[in-house]
Amino acid sequence: MASSLFALLDDIATVLDDVSVMTKVAAKKTAGVLGDDLAVNAEQVSGVRANRELPVVWAVAKGSMINKAILVPAALLLSAFAPWAITPVLMLGGSFLCFEGMEKVAHKFLHPQEAADKEREIHEALLDPEVDLKTIEEKKIKGAIRTDFILSAEIIVISLGTVAAANFATRVGVLVAIAAIMTVGVYGLVAGIVKLDDVGAAMTKRPRAFTQAVGRGILVFAPWLMKFLSIAGTIAMFLVGGGIVAHGIPLLHHWQVAIEQAVGGGAMGTTVGVLYTGVVGIILGAAIVGLVELGKKLFGKKDVVAH
Repeated sequence: MASSLFALLDDIATVLDDVSVMTKVAAKKTAGVLGDDLAVNAEQVSGVRANRELPVVWAVAKGSMINKAILVPAALLLSAFAPWAITPVLMLGGSFLCFEGMEKVAHKFLHPQEAADKEREIHEALLDPEVDLKTIEEKKIKGAIRTDFILSAEIIVISLGTVAAANFATRVGVLVAIAAIMTVGVYGLVAGIVKLDDVGAAMTKRPRAFTQAVGRGILVFAPWLMKFLSIAGTIAMFLVGGGIVAHGIPLLHHWQVAIEQAVGGGAMGTTVGVLYTGVVGIILGAAIVGLVELGKKLFGKKDVVAH
């Protein structure tokens, strides 16, 4: 009995060690989605009154937990009963990342006025005492949870691809660990980001000149941080999505290896390889966005004719 117990403990220790190593690998691969996740969720809280920011973040975080409670078992079932589907799902997820990244870029050029109009509407709503702010808040929470579901699905799918060849216990451990780490990490950081301006404003009211200067610096830094996260997240979407697609298509992967070897390998080869996946992501994203916009125009014309 003692030997069986020690054997069991050894197996558990081995699984935990595998989970630890593979969780680190999966976290690195999903880090690209993290920047966009942070920016998107922080933006969702914009337009909410200061005293409601943290309750809104908490409400979205609870929704995110439910999303992952659905997605993790679904991913495990997929890996158990249809492992052949993991690569196609990864390719779809990578393609969606590229599409989403390019859509964000294209939206600024194709519909530049919409973002300005949306921001103005939010500002006017906050100033209007007759507007039901609770309804606006509930809509924001529902929208953020829907967005989180998509981003969480991308994270879980990428993580699943990392541990697809591992045993079932390791897959469970890695996916659960990634889901927990990403939820706590993302929404903890979002809570910190949305309260930066409050921290800065409070510091400007302190008696010491140095503290006031730091507070003013935070107030200047906060909006730039949001812009940086948004840009970095978009770039990461091309890199991660393009990398998934390039790895899944033998010809594209062969070209990547050939290009990396042509520049001598090493750090330079790795850098060039990353840039290559970014280019793949941009081209794929542009192609998908182009098809979607073409479809919108074609269906739009049909609607006009029908009326």
